[in-house]
Amino acid sequence: MQRRTLGRTGRETSVIGLGTWQFGGDWGPVAAEDAFAVMDASAEAGTTLFDTADVYGDGRSEQLIGRWIAAHPEAGVTVATKMGRRVDQVPSNYVAANFRQWVDRSRENLGQDTLDLVQLHCPPTPVFEDDAVYDALDALVADGSIAAYGVSVETADQALTAIARPGVASVQVILNAFRLKPLDRVLPAAREAGVAILARVPLASGLLTGKYTTETTFAPEDHRTYNREGQAFDQGETFSGVPFEDGVRAAQEFAASLPEGVSVPQAALAWVVAQDGVTAAIPGARNAEQARSNAAAGSLELPADLDATVHELYDRWFRATVHERW
Repeated sequence: MQRRTLGRTGRETSVIGLGTWQFGGDWGPVAAEDAFAVMDASAEAGTTLFDTADVYGDGRSEQLIGRWIAAHPEAGVTVATKMGRRVDQVPSNYVAANFRQWVDRSRENLGQDTLDLVQLHCPPTPVFEDDAVYDALDALVADGSIAAYGVSVETADQALTAIARPGVASVQVILNAFRLKPLDRVLPAAREAGVAILARVPLASGLLTGKYTTETTFAPEDHRTYNREGQAFDQGETFSGVPFEDGVRAAQEFAASLPEGVSVPQAALAWVVAQDGVTAAIPGARNAEQARSNAAAGSLELPADLDATVHELYDRWFRATVHERW
């Protein structure tokens, strides 16, 4: 497993992390023992970055991670959590008093006196431009409640605004073979500033597992059903905002381009972490087998011509519909 510095935190983490949105139940139910098995397999494969949020299962994901960390203190895992999506999404909610309350709740859920990394969870655009927001986050670092802070964003412009702030350690942005806009300006800016880039939704909500057909359906409680058109939150979060049927067909072409013995998700993840400026990708996993497979991408040599294939597929299938939106 390759390791890289997590931006301005100075910590080293694995290039393949573990996203834990699924532990909260928004992809269907996940039993506690299955969540623990996923974390066991991830750590055994060299994964040292777990990403979560206070809104995932209203704290369930954080609590499960906290229990696992308490039982495995030697694992050396960095936990990146997020805050801000449990309230109405208006800028007036992003204030110091709320930050204190949210951080204290996450500290309790995770069983940590000092949180490793706290990220604002895709807040409204004006929040990224508010000096008082960064002053409040700096105060949490100063009093030891958090070791570092970053942001999770919906758009490239939000990412660029955050990267320009001297206290921002990391930016989490959707980046995968079906969402290439961060390559234009975000990754170069992050490299220059020494800010970590965490690539979220790296498998396009499962499209880049190569398992779906145009007839595939999902459970009613799965966001791939209820948010396909952006009914519940930003449409770009689900299938990276691309039309499902187009995504399936592009994924089939992606799969057909791979050499024998290279799996679709491993190739997709290896492509992400090969991009100059990416610190880590944070795919989710619902079982131990998926966790091990994802982690193996952290040592996979990128197949020849894959980068050219990615750009050709993106230009043909997605650029016109997604590139200017996010």
